[in-house]
Amino acid sequence: MHTELKKGVYWVGVVDWDLKAFHGHELSTHRGSTYNSYLIVDKKIVLVDTVWGPFQDRLIENIREIIDPSKIDIVVANHAETDHSGGLPLLMTHCPNATLVVSKRGAESIEGHYHKQWTFQTVKTGDKINVGSNDLIFVEAPMLHWPDSMFTYLTGHNILMPNDGFGQHYATAFRFNDQVNESELYEEALKYYVNILTPFSDRVLKKIEEVLALNLPVDIIAPSHGVIWRKDPLQIVKKYQEWAAQKPEQKVVFLYDSMWHGTLKMAEAIGEGLAEKGVQFKLINMGVSDRNDALVEVFKARTVLVGSPTLNNGPISTMMPVLEDLRGLKFQNKIGAAFGSYGWSGEAVKIIEEHFAKCKIPLIREGIRCKWQPSQKDLEDCRAFGREIADATLKQ
Repeated sequence: MHTELKKGVYWVGVVDWDLKAFHGHELSTHRGSTYNSYLIVDKKIVLVDTVWGPFQDRLIENIREIIDPSKIDIVVANHAETDHSGGLPLLMTHCPNATLVVSKRGAESIEGHYHKQWTFQTVKTGDKINVGSNDLIFVEAPMLHWPDSMFTYLTGHNILMPNDGFGQHYATAFRFNDQVNESELYEEALKYYVNILTPFSDRVLKKIEEVLALNLPVDIIAPSHGVIWRKDPLQIVKKYQEWAAQKPEQKVVFLYDSMWHGTLKMAEAIGEGLAEKGVQFKLINMGVSDRNDALVEVFKARTVLVGSPTLNNGPISTMMPVLEDLRGLKFQNKIGAAFGSYGWSGEAVKIIEEHFAKCKIPLIREGIRCKWQPSQKDLEDCRAFGREIADATLKQ
């Protein structure tokens, strides 16, 4: 089934209602996703991006509703990751004479994925291809979020197709932002930004400035996942500028796990100290929580407290994935501290502090440890620790 964006421009993608994990199992997708592909019918027929391989037959069916796939003259691959390019092998058997338009790095990555002798045309920022009444204009966007990434803009209809930019993993019955729940839409847009694009925030700001400097009118922003922005489309651009600045709120998020509740009791006491100072906080038990959702809370907060008991001379294993995420996502403008209970050796707090250093998150102070179950004195020390953390958080 297809949807018309503007006269002669169609969404021919697929809605994946069942998707619950993406990038292997690195990203949770509670609300599913879409794989957006766009068909332009002009003097030349153009397809911008395909779909994930398991849905390639449905892509061909959707195209057939409009034209014979053999009539496609140009296929644009904005990015080689297989959720966007997986349909290429089947598609190109239907239009073997089509030119495959890619960035310079895209020629390498597409060939590296599929090892096919397709006809490639490489483009760079500012290059144009006339398709009849209108032109395609290309903007390279390296590291947003792969080195091969680029945006495609269609003149006349004023449609920006930025691939992984401005998208969301969000399966819905309708295709446009004014047809869906705005609160859900922005929850998914922020989660997508935090877990995929945060490490490239400086590049995001520069690329937005570069695109805006082209003074291209934008009526529609059509990303490769989720809904299409047609009502006030630049609202998501403004949100990206805000998110890329990484200006946190004056609040604290706890990432912790606890074997026999000693570390949990410490977290609760630290929270009492924060509350005395009027600082908002949230406790997230990583043993039972989705880490991608937890990272959204980290993104929003000024202060990150990481707590763990010591097990096998280190933090409990449930903490390690989110600690690696903290390192890889390169959050800015954060401060942190560690805490934890222990029975015999007690190395977890020190190891967490060493991890904070790898993340370039400055420590507010030396971490706090309690041996065995915390005593009343230990809990009062934790409350004082919380008050100190609160003061540091409020100094932002």
